[in-house]
Amino acid sequence: MAATDASIGAVPKAPKPSWVKRNKLSIAPWIFLAPALFFFAVYVVIPIFESVYLSLFEWNGLYRADGTSTATFVGLDNYVRLWDDAQFWTSMRNNVAWLILYMLAVPLGLFIALFLNQEVPGMRLYKSLFFFPFVISQVVVGLIFGWFYNPDFGVVGQLWKFAFCEETVNFIGNKTFECARPAPDILSSAEWATYGIIAAGLWPQIAYCMILYLTGLNNVASDQIEAARLDGAKGWKMLWYVVLPQLRPATFIAVVVTVIGALRSFDMIAIMTQGGPFGSTNVLAYYMYEVAISEFGERYGYGSAVAVVLFAIMLVYISYFLWRMYQDEKGAR
Repeated sequence: MAATDASIGAVPKAPKPSWVKRNKLSIAPWIFLAPALFFFAVYVVIPIFESVYLSLFEWNGLYRADGTSTATFVGLDNYVRLWDDAQFWTSMRNNVAWLILYMLAVPLGLFIALFLNQEVPGMRLYKSLFFFPFVISQVVVGLIFGWFYNPDFGVVGQLWKFAFCEETVNFIGNKTFECARPAPDILSSAEWATYGIIAAGLWPQIAYCMILYLTGLNNVASDQIEAARLDGAKGWKMLWYVVLPQLRPATFIAVVVTVIGALRSFDMIAIMTQGGPFGSTNVLAYYMYEVAISEFGERYGYGSAVAVVLFAIMLVYISYFLWRMYQDEKGAR
């Protein structure tokens, strides 16, 4: 009876207001995102603003004995110097060449994916072989193509010998080749070296685009394919009107990643030519490294100005692609 009386006299707990539940649901994602946002701010956002700030100074990276910086404020002088810097414009032109030719990775990756998306014996082996360039390091790719382009013992040199040289045998029986012209040394040519490096970079990039399209082809609606076949669609019409519209997400990601990869190209150039010959293969990313922190640089303010220009170019592209993605999501709703 006592327990019953106590329960009768107890005041029931008031239900929590609905805004408390809503606040919990809205706060929970930010709690999980907080560590990633912290590291993103420390290693990405803050360095961006520091680079912009440093680009307004002339600084060799040294400090005085009392710990103060030797940097001298020069305002926009570093950007004015860029306008008259021939190496900067060479790097800019090479970045444009990278951007245009690198986009070949998207259609080539698509056609390889269409070829590999078949049920034939041994197709897993073929997929592994095409996937292989993507998993190896860019440094290794650069070394492989450096040997490939070698005019003495590389594949290019050997093909040149068989195509344009005559084989002779000397008096002791050794075979030699007499060539009207020597084999081209691609990486030593100011005219062709950039295109040779771009071709090397395309090898793993095509493999990456192929993977994206293979994933997209697995999600293509089979009922739409069958309906199109019943309507008489085949070949290019099937690809253009039925398959490609369903591959738009994969195409979007492939284009974005390819553009960013073309603009931030560095590894291949550092391994294959180090910006040579005579700076003809420089791009903005490598030129920034060359003038700022290489053994011939120590111009941190000027290198930061190059970095800011590269960031501004990438920001335009990334903003455009994010806007397109937002519009697509908005239209889907």
